[in-house]
Amino acid sequence: MEPFSPELLKGKVILITGGATGLGRAMGEKFIALGARIAIASRREEVLKQAAEAMSLESSQVFHKCCDVRNPDQVKDMIDAVESHFGHIDILINNAAGNFISPTERLSTNAVDTVLNIVLHGTFYTSLEVGKRWIAEGRCGTMLNIVTTYASTGSGYVVPSAAAKAGVLALTRSLAVEWAKYGIRQVAIAPGPFPTEGAWSRLSPTPELEEKMIGRVPLKRVGNKEELANLAAFLISDYAAYMNGEVVTIDGGEWLQGAGQFNGLSEVTDEQWDALAALTRRRK
Repeated sequence: MEPFSPELLKGKVILITGGATGLGRAMGEKFIALGARIAIASRREEVLKQAAEAMSLESSQVFHKCCDVRNPDQVKDMIDAVESHFGHIDILINNAAGNFISPTERLSTNAVDTVLNIVLHGTFYTSLEVGKRWIAEGRCGTMLNIVTTYASTGSGYVVPSAAAKAGVLALTRSLAVEWAKYGIRQVAIAPGPFPTEGAWSRLSPTPELEEKMIGRVPLKRVGNKEELANLAAFLISDYAAYMNGEVVTIDGGEWLQGAGQFNGLSEVTDEQWDALAALTRRRK
């Protein structure tokens, strides 16, 4: 049963980074069903184009623009293109991310930079570019950031992601205070395990790790993308207009079971880490 009116987001223009796959696409499909117009951005042009075509109910409803959020010039060009197509942006969803499991001492500086640049810098660049325009135009808006359950606790074996998402969490709460006077609202979602083809292959690449991850969740299951999309739709809607700076956890109670979503990986041997690293490289 659909919990919302089909006009919940009618007339809203929503920009989703990382919107071609996984949770970003799931949110986009939900927003379209609720009356929104969608712009999706991603680094891979062909994947982006295919997603936009599949998501479109009519030719003007979904717009796509290739963009690497690590590059502020590309971010500016992407937002220019979205505004040129739709006229304005009402809601920004900062969803683009990168993550993989590894002992920290095995990481290269390039690996660290990749995650920090996508997650923290990319979110900051996009928020700043959109926010400056809203402020200059006197336009109200909502920004929804996708963080993690370990953004506030930290977690071993995903340290670049933990550090970057902690920064995004701080950004969310900081701008909630600073930009509220402009009518700009900040909210965030902290998901637990939600299987997506890209992230799942890097964070839970074997059946044994998948079983261990699910075992940590009191509800003994992973999340359904529809559940997260429904939460996102509510948070960006007018029904949540008094929510500002709040982070909503959706993880089946996992974080209550024990901080650090990946801390249990201490049991993995060096030989198993070698095998997991090889699996991750093949799936990139």
